[in-house]
Amino acid sequence: MRLIQLSRDSIAFPSPEGALREPNGLLALGGDLSPARLLMAYQRGIFPWFSPGDPILWWSPDPRAVLFPEQFHLSRSMKRFHRHSPYRVTLNHAFERVIGDCADDREEGTWITPEIIDAYMRLHELGHAHSVEVWENDELVGGMYGVAQGALFCGESMFSRRENASKTALLVFCQHFMSYGGKLIDCQVLNAHTASLGAIEIPRREYLEHLSIFRPQHLASYCWVPQILS
Repeated sequence: MRLIQLSRDSIAFPSPEGALREPNGLLALGGDLSPARLLMAYQRGIFPWFSPGDPILWWSPDPRAVLFPEQFHLSRSMKRFHRHSPYRVTLNHAFERVIGDCADDREEGTWITPEIIDAYMRLHELGHAHSVEVWENDELVGGMYGVAQGALFCGESMFSRRENASKTALLVFCQHFMSYGGKLIDCQVLNAHTASLGAIEIPRREYLEHLSIFRPQHLASYCWVPQILS
């Protein structure tokens, strides 16, 4: 297995099965963040992640973290909180603010650079990238964003400025997504937060099988129209 240098003249990617074991899932470097290349990456189960100043790096880890929406873990305390939640939740009302706040919410530094923000703003404008916003009165206190692939949603990042705000974003989104036939949320790499909400690890091979089945399943267009979810 070796790291592949992408060409700027082609948006083709190598097979995810050729990704390195260490660091886990690193597949290729280079290329660009054009909408066509980003969409090709997501269609192949690949996503970009790189630090400021580094070349663009493309990943497809094994195992892959996923969340089946119906398996969202709603703890008793979260259930009580949500029943009397002070929050209002919207869809696609403030994508640029959400991705900007995701970038600002990383004490250890962020991979969400201005280049990444510009790239995903283009995907949003084309109708592929979407945001969930959590508001307390008129203040944006939490949210998440990602890229739709049919009945599969590729989650990219979330942030929280108030108690349970990011949990609320994911909970309400799961309910909305399921109601339109959504089947799976890609969480990329498991962490303690997503694991506590019900995310699990599955082999990359299995994730790619799910992707091939769910990506062609088109959800009703109203699923992604800007709206109030809760």
